[in-house]
Amino acid sequence: MKEVTELDVYRLAEELSDLIWTAYDEWLPKAQNTLGYQIIRSADSIAANLAEGYGRYTPADRRKFYLYARGSFEETKAWLRKAIRRHIITADQVPQYKTLINELGPKLNAFIKSTRLPVRSAGA
Repeated sequence: MKEVTELDVYRLAEELSDLIWTAYDEWLPKAQNTLGYQIIRSADSIAANLAEGYGRYTPADRRKFYLYARGSFEETKAWLRKAIRRHIITADQVPQYKTLINELGPKLNAFIKSTRLPVRSAGA
């Protein structure tokens, strides 16, 4: 079995959280103390939940954490939209975020879909 760090979905989640972590240092204190802490926590939570789920024993338990990761992904996107609207993230920085979001979202959904439990028929 692969290590979680070898998965594309995990690597992309880490890349997004690292990008946000680095950008935070350039923000004004007001943005850091409000939006900044929230977005760092939600972005870090994506990879953390993937890792925690990957370490779980049952498919149902793993899937639960992967769904938490997707929730954190959606929360991170909401914070990014606010940061863009409030000009914390500049127009020239947006493409880098969009590229990561557009790649991570479908990979995360596909990863979750791959963990679906088999459906048993009534006759089985």
